[in-house]
Amino acid sequence: MAMTTKGFVLYLLSCFSIAILSVFVISKNNYTAMNHNSNLLQSPDLSGNDRVWPELELNWRLVLATVIGFLGSACGTVGGVGGGGIFVPVLTLIVGFDTKSAAAISKCMIMGASASSVWYNLRVPHPTKEVPIIDYDLALLFQPMLMLGITVGVALSVVFPYWLITVLIIVLFIGTSSRSFYRGIEMWKEETLLKNELTKSHGTVNSRGELLIDTEYEPLIPKEEKSELQILRFNLRWKRLLVLVIVWVLFTVIQVIKNDAVPCSTTYWVLFCLQFPVSVLVFGYEAIKLYKDHKKRTSTGNTETICEASIQWSPLNIAFCALCGILGGTVGGLLGSGGGFILGPLLLEIGVIPQVASATATFVMMFSSSLSVVEFYLLKRFPIPYASYLMGVSILAGFWGQYFVRKLIAILKRASLIVFILSGVIFASALTMGVIGIERSLVMIHNHEFMGFLDFCRSQ
Repeated sequence: MAMTTKGFVLYLLSCFSIAILSVFVISKNNYTAMNHNSNLLQSPDLSGNDRVWPELELNWRLVLATVIGFLGSACGTVGGVGGGGIFVPVLTLIVGFDTKSAAAISKCMIMGASASSVWYNLRVPHPTKEVPIIDYDLALLFQPMLMLGITVGVALSVVFPYWLITVLIIVLFIGTSSRSFYRGIEMWKEETLLKNELTKSHGTVNSRGELLIDTEYEPLIPKEEKSELQILRFNLRWKRLLVLVIVWVLFTVIQVIKNDAVPCSTTYWVLFCLQFPVSVLVFGYEAIKLYKDHKKRTSTGNTETICEASIQWSPLNIAFCALCGILGGTVGGLLGSGGGFILGPLLLEIGVIPQVASATATFVMMFSSSLSVVEFYLLKRFPIPYASYLMGVSILAGFWGQYFVRKLIAILKRASLIVFILSGVIFASALTMGVIGIERSLVMIHNHEFMGFLDFCRSQ
């Protein structure tokens, strides 16, 4: 794995760790003030259960939320990041939901947009190779860790202080968006050089194994010799898809049973811990497969990559991938996003071309976000009518967003547009959620509210 990728991951981990540790300092300083005002323990803001659910009715708030939700879903799925950072502020500021209910509804929107995007991508060929546009190897590697992180993040969302979530949003989102934007500039320059070369020659030009364009190249546009049904059959890998579905079902069953258990009881913790062997088993199987294949090809002098990623599958790099999956899922569960704001940039960092990175990240998010929807539904965290309506809007947006943006890519011959969209959505999420979070945190400080972790068992 390149040094830039390692630095990027270490940056995310360091910021996350510092933010967590800082809570103990602030909560310690805040403890005395809390004792002088013990009635804060009964505050609705601390319980996290004060639900504000507006009625679903036609008004300017619903219209505006529909428009922004459509655009956010369209751009978010194209970039492979979901768009939860845009949905949550819209649902809180414009529609009027409480923060945690807004995070739950945003998961419904991400699930709908991801599902329609996956359906679109399954009917599209790989832009440069005779392989599926969804990289199932990478999906099997990241999906178990991401889903494990999601379940942990959703559980922690009821106990994490609001200001800490705001810090995580600003630090992580700005870091990932900046790195993605820099990556997009590099790709734009490479594409410019490639286009200049293609005007001089009619051969295929390869750019460091990261981007391949030739005179016949039409990004993500189905080729004439194959019908959509043939492409669909080719893109589906039933055995690997079955493994992903089994992991999803196991996680879902555990969540359903755990929901009926008494919080913090022995049964509760046993069920919670059962998620770990399920994730580690699937991740370990795929990691060992990638490691053995890479070692075998290296020994025979075969330089062809095993999957779309161009990194070396060493134990250290595999451990970094596991770390990123858990980190992305945990923060995604906390913030109401799909974890794509880490997975999308990471796939680009390890050498996956933008089209495949977008398709694979969206595919993985479909599973992770749907698991979150189940968990939030069991917690009765969102109203069904509103969630169903906005999810329908996101389904349409996911499909048409893929269609229009990729038509634009085909015209301009610029796959880097996907990277810029990814960067823009993450940065917009950092601005909207950051500004709102800072404002609300300042109000909490002014009112001398409790700034530490809430009690996990009481908050369930």
